[in-house]
Amino acid sequence: MTIKEMIEKRAKLIKDARALITAAQTEARSMTDEENVQYDKMFKEADELRTNIEREQRQREAERELEELAGEGEERGAAAGGDRGEQRGRADLLMEAFRGFLTTGQPTGDGAEEFRNLAAGVNTEGGFLVVPETFVNLLIKAMDDEVIIRQLANVIPMTSSASIGMPTLDSDMGDADWTVELGTGGEDDQMRLGKRIMRPHPMAKRIKVSQQLLRTAALSPETLVRQRMAYKFGVTQEKSYLLGNGDRKPLGLFVASPDGIPTSRDVSEDNTSTAVTAMGLISAKYSLKAGYWSKANWLFHRDVMKQIAKLTDNEGQFIWRESMRDGEPDRLLGRPSRMSEFAPNTLAASQYVGILGDFSHYWIIDSLIMQIQRLTELYAETGQIGFIGRYEGDGQPVLAEAFTRIKLGA
Repeated sequence: MTIKEMIEKRAKLIKDARALITAAQTEARSMTDEENVQYDKMFKEADELRTNIEREQRQREAERELEELAGEGEERGAAAGGDRGEQRGRADLLMEAFRGFLTTGQPTGDGAEEFRNLAAGVNTEGGFLVVPETFVNLLIKAMDDEVIIRQLANVIPMTSSASIGMPTLDSDMGDADWTVELGTGGEDDQMRLGKRIMRPHPMAKRIKVSQQLLRTAALSPETLVRQRMAYKFGVTQEKSYLLGNGDRKPLGLFVASPDGIPTSRDVSEDNTSTAVTAMGLISAKYSLKAGYWSKANWLFHRDVMKQIAKLTDNEGQFIWRESMRDGEPDRLLGRPSRMSEFAPNTLAASQYVGILGDFSHYWIIDSLIMQIQRLTELYAETGQIGFIGRYEGDGQPVLAEAFTRIKLGA
């Protein structure tokens, strides 16, 4: 099924699901058990189609990038001239050597010597190495695709310092005074400046890959390693960007903190203790200054989004609109709505269930010291090779008023 066909099928499912709700509202009754089961089935299938659409889009983008990288290598090789080794780009040679390292433990090809020069702290268990530049870029891009917050946040590479400091305007000066031509206005001492500091925290993951798979797989070994590590690192990051407590990990959007988003940015008005309401979402939207609306996004778990998709305003119009264009998110009260599997989904009194905000005010720092350790002997008896990936980074909201958290009633 093509992307266009999947989009059309998803649109029909959502339309049919709405028809069930409209029929019940027209007859001034609640939906029957059978209708609820049918609605949930339609919404689940529509959500699966959304996932498949996004997966296909990511796959096409990854293939396009690989083609571009291959083209750049050929162009560099053609420009260099000379023998076969000179005709290939430096990145291609390093990648060939890296494939050999992942497969056999030894770099191979014309770039093997230069690759060895990149090795740092080699030991008897396989050694650490600084990953070739192309591999690092692919890994970071894959994490961007897997983790929704990274797509919306302000991501800052940090390659040389141990921390990053951000000046903050903790309190502003008062308004200016009308005065005479030579007057200077009253002295003001209300303005206060502060500083927030972010430091990269380490994260690691170990995976095992069959030696036979490394030798015979249709995908290249570094692609296999990249895909698995991108998933594991991406899941850990997504959880922390949403729910992390800030202790040796990022500070999450759904964690009340004076260093991030305090409880003063929580809105539960008009929501019940078990459900989000249309009026509650309207109250949340208007608790955010209009200046942030142009870049604001909603974020919910799909369980909460399923409930929201049934809501109508006082005119009987649905407040949620599905997207009909490839690559565009659905919209809620005029702003894009996003979903994350790791957003809160406990529909109980006083629980967080969503957030609206300009996510460019969530900052993520990446320390690009990416290391891979190859474990050869540890899993020799089972015919497997182990790989340990390491990443360092941090994240936190830096401007509380750019966000509004949606909370259920007490």
